[in-house]
Amino acid sequence: MSDPTAAIAGLGITEQGKVYGPTARQFAAEAVRRAAADAGLQMSDIDGLIVSGGIKARVGIELQNTLGLVDLKLLTAMQGFGSTAAQMVQYASMAVQSGMASTVAIVWADAPLKEKSRSSAAYSGARSLPRGFDGITASNGIMSPTTMYALAARRHMKTYGTTSDQLGHIAVAQRAWAQFNPIAQFCGTPLTLQEYHDSRYIAEPFHLYDCCLVSNGGVAVIVTSLERARALRQPPVRVLGWAQAHPGRAGIRNDDFGLVSGAAQSGPAALKMARTTLDEIGVAQIYDCYTFTALLTLEDYGFFPKGEAGPAMAEPGMIGPGGRVKFNTGGGELSSFYMWGMTPLHEAVVQARGQGGGRQVDDHDRVLVSGNGGILDYHSTLVLGTDN
Repeated sequence: MSDPTAAIAGLGITEQGKVYGPTARQFAAEAVRRAAADAGLQMSDIDGLIVSGGIKARVGIELQNTLGLVDLKLLTAMQGFGSTAAQMVQYASMAVQSGMASTVAIVWADAPLKEKSRSSAAYSGARSLPRGFDGITASNGIMSPTTMYALAARRHMKTYGTTSDQLGHIAVAQRAWAQFNPIAQFCGTPLTLQEYHDSRYIAEPFHLYDCCLVSNGGVAVIVTSLERARALRQPPVRVLGWAQAHPGRAGIRNDDFGLVSGAAQSGPAALKMARTTLDEIGVAQIYDCYTFTALLTLEDYGFFPKGEAGPAMAEPGMIGPGGRVKFNTGGGELSSFYMWGMTPLHEAVVQARGQGGGRQVDDHDRVLVSGNGGILDYHSTLVLGTDN
């Protein structure tokens, strides 16, 4: 394949968290408008639109009409669960490189939170009642992604000796990063390891702070050619490499469930496409629906040998602000906001541009971005870079 020539030129984000009133489509429209303005583009410059809107698909291709876009060359809705955002960037980049479209807006938005309702109710009813073989696990109380991820974490704990304390260090480190991110929902609210352990169990071994936030809002990016991006308002963020891996083996007996994710395949493939190595990655934005997901993905990408990420998390000076391994510098989905794969993508663009303020990482020429979906069923990887 020829050298990648696509770049992210615009970034737009709405207010995040417990924001009531706007619908998911309204959040999406506002995010796209902000991304276009960020790039210095007119809405009429957009000739491609890729949308996604959560489990209930609250944002569809009708967004074209909401935005008043006409004569689009590319229009589609995508669903890859947490791997969707990186996939959308991949397809937009291919469209730009092939000439199918010149300026593609990508947006993810959702509004699951309802006023006077608990966050835990946000996704209730999103899935149908289990039938057939799935009813066997349901009869044992395994009826949600949290309980399935808890099983995966237990498998890793049993195999490698990973502890709850080690997972807690991830939660604490990401909360520390969030203190430097003014848009993070937990900015201004630090977390100690003791507070982590004192929080209630959601599904053992997961405490409350092992689990991601639930947020209303939207995030959008604009993908165009590198040449055009150079003439626009913001520093271009090059899309250097990408890959997907969808193992689909989560329910197979005696397999590697909880021990390996699709990151083990998509990570090396994306790095190879980008003609770079893990040693050249200065900062990583890892999908962290749970602390365990982040730990497993870091191992599968090769930041730590298999089974050794847990002890490393507890090592002083390893993670968090000033740490040797810099990941989820905005606070991640655990402490910043939860926009599926748009959460790590948003922070990756901020870091690659050098616009992270107090949380900005010095070495940001190469940024790794992960997206994880299902119960470790789907994975996507991006390698982004500065224009040098």
